[in-house]
Amino acid sequence: MADYHYVYKDLEGSSTQWDDIQRKLGNLPPKPPAFKPDPFTPAEDEDSKPKSKAWIDEKTEEELEDLEDDLDDDRFLEEYRKKRLVEMREASKVAKFGSVIPISGSDFVREVSQAPQDVWVVVMLYKDGNPECSILLQCLEDLAKRYPATKFVKIISTECIPNYPDRNIPTVLVYNNSAVKATHVGILSFGRRSTPEST
Repeated sequence: MADYHYVYKDLEGSSTQWDDIQRKLGNLPPKPPAFKPDPFTPAEDEDSKPKSKAWIDEKTEEELEDLEDDLDDDRFLEEYRKKRLVEMREASKVAKFGSVIPISGSDFVREVSQAPQDVWVVVMLYKDGNPECSILLQCLEDLAKRYPATKFVKIISTECIPNYPDRNIPTVLVYNNSAVKATHVGILSFGRRSTPEST
């Protein structure tokens, strides 16, 4: 048989209106005070206390060698931490591009020829609607994400070089320090053509 005599217990120290009235009439004993723990005081750490000269004099030679090893470890970690912070600051100063930036003929000198000396610029000459250009552009987008310190730009071939022949597109030019370092004409310069249509 089930026990239907469950007594509901509320949070400690709280009471109902009914209980308050019963206490006022003297039918219930006074409400006990809510439990309040003593304030927490952490134990004193012996290592954090200031040390006197007598503390060192009391140490044995082995204990002093252990202390010296600990100090060397702390110094090494502090130097490593400072070195990593400097490296991280330098890495954050590197220009972040991360995508292929479309430019026009009027932007070419500013974006490519006048790029900072430490920045490599990959320029793609393309035509809209050309399937080979679309394939290479997808590859360059992936490379731009993988190498955010390198600037990747694309420009319509005839805006960059007037009367540029369509048989030469896509063309990739690699610039550094205002000079052309590499030229790749046509998609075959990157290897065998492999498109969904040809497989």
